[in-house]
Amino acid sequence: MHAQITGRSPAPPRRGAVTAPGSPSRRAAVRPLDLEVVVPVYNEERTLALSIRRLHRYLSEAVPLSWRIVIADNASTDATPVIAASLAVGLADVEVLRLEQRGRGRALRAAWGRSPARVVAYMDVDLSTDLRALMPLVAPLLSGHSEVAIGTRLAPGSRITRGAQREVISRAYNRLLRASLHARFSDAQCGFKAVRGDVLAELLAAVRDEGWFFDTELLIAAQRRGMRIHEVAVDWVDDPDSRVDILDTALADLRGVARLMGEARPTRFFARRRCGLDARLPAALRRPGRAARLAPGERPGARAGGRRQHGGEPAPDRPPSIRSLSTEGRST
Repeated sequence: MHAQITGRSPAPPRRGAVTAPGSPSRRAAVRPLDLEVVVPVYNEERTLALSIRRLHRYLSEAVPLSWRIVIADNASTDATPVIAASLAVGLADVEVLRLEQRGRGRALRAAWGRSPARVVAYMDVDLSTDLRALMPLVAPLLSGHSEVAIGTRLAPGSRITRGAQREVISRAYNRLLRASLHARFSDAQCGFKAVRGDVLAELLAAVRDEGWFFDTELLIAAQRRGMRIHEVAVDWVDDPDSRVDILDTALADLRGVARLMGEARPTRFFARRRCGLDARLPAALRRPGRAARLAPGERPGARAGGRRQHGGEPAPDRPPSIRSLSTEGRST
């Protein structure tokens, strides 16, 4: 995968110049990056500049963290690359990551995979989610309380403005996830998520999808690994100019759900085989590393009350006599 990064970087110090320990450039050089916000885009020449400037202004005024914006361009064919490059030159802490292949999941993987930030996040370029939810989204990750955080439009307290068709599809899809994959989160598709940097590599390695199903697969991977997923009820306004093809996205999501269901079955089967028989036996009959073998028709615990040799050890079971074997043969 080819990716190209552009952006404005701070000017290097002059040769021989000494930087004071408390100077802004010194602090910027040693302060770690707290938050990186990725904005995936594809042919967004009409909204890109306005949205990035609005996001930049909000981060500058309302977020007391060190941050950076990355515009992840998914092989746009309009003026989006030119506008993105102009924003990176004109605004501090804005970079552009250019990819030659489409796919939101591919863009997030490329941008998040190279990030040094303590927390990585992403949001849709239309900024449908109220930006005031950003600090509640990332705060539990920075504190170590949770590993993943998502905005949800389906929880009590959220305020949503969108058409009936998208509302029905969204609720039906999340019900499907709960029924088929036992999802314990309420909204897999909201374009407002964050992940802690120290668990990011593990999650990205577990996700195969490069498109819209990336979000769902990431959350299922986190849930299956016992990670805590924090939810924030958001205010959300639907973008009437959305370029998402509902039918194609729904079909791709269904294929992804079927794949994850298929991957989960072998795991459950082998888990049953490992803990099935041995877990049901009394402790006295369990052997290290394997389950105790019982004769046909023998009940667990039957050997515990048998004869004992001198010293209190159980007497070995005597082999059945020839007469008993012949009797069993006649009776069968």
